[in-house]
Amino acid sequence: MDAINQYMALHPTVTLTFLALLGLMIGSFLNVVIFRLPKMMENDWKCQCRELLELDEEPAPKLTLSTPNSTCPHCHHEIRPWENIPVLSYLYLRGKCGKCRAPISLRYPIIELATCILTVMTVAFVGLNTEGIIALIFVWLLIAMAMIDFDTKLLPDNLTLPLMWVGILANLFGIYTTLEDAIWGAVAGYLSLWSVYHLFRLITGKEGMGYGDFKLLAALGAWMGWQYLPVIILLSSVVGAVVGISLILVRGRDRNIPIPFGPYLAAAGWIAFLWGDQIIASYLTFALPAGGH
Repeated sequence: MDAINQYMALHPTVTLTFLALLGLMIGSFLNVVIFRLPKMMENDWKCQCRELLELDEEPAPKLTLSTPNSTCPHCHHEIRPWENIPVLSYLYLRGKCGKCRAPISLRYPIIELATCILTVMTVAFVGLNTEGIIALIFVWLLIAMAMIDFDTKLLPDNLTLPLMWVGILANLFGIYTTLEDAIWGAVAGYLSLWSVYHLFRLITGKEGMGYGDFKLLAALGAWMGWQYLPVIILLSSVVGAVVGISLILVRGRDRNIPIPFGPYLAAAGWIAFLWGDQIIASYLTFALPAGGH
């Protein structure tokens, strides 16, 4: 790993280019995960319901992350390899299907570019080492979960639980924090939002968030330790409140329509992962000025 870091220092352009291309390719794959995973889960739920009700199975095409090949949702034209190059294919096709010319959503290249940028930034801050490589798993899973929650108001256990376990396993070797702090981070992360959920339901009779939010915060606590949970909760709450109020005022959004909390937790978790120490230090400096008690 020392040799890799030395090469990175001597050839930063080559390293950054590699990371950028990796981020674009992973972003393209995340687009598939974001689109297909909820559909796969829905198909599985339907299958289980039919088994429970002892109904005959309905014939349906097999859907996985790798099959079938991607197609245009309008004309079902199979996407060819040269039409699936991250960002470049979108620009070459001018944002339209190569056959029927139906518009392609701008979100696909945006997710690819966002994954590219966050990949480069994460390694630049953490380093091209064991910590940085494992941190990329953290970042990529957060992107997938944020977008799935945005689309479906669902945070799949298929993503939140692996994220938590990877954090615990990484901290078994003390990579980001101690194992004790990671365990307490997972416990405190889950119970803190669980308590808020039940208190809110007791007072209002409504459900303010889903269990996936508890599991995501537990996963963030498992990666960074319990000490970072107040920062994550504060950041996510502030961003969520600002965005929610803006949607109500600017776009006239119905305030009774629930807003997914997962994207804000994911964003706050990434920020805390990179700059948590500086945020905590700045707060302590402000709260406890020199000579204070």
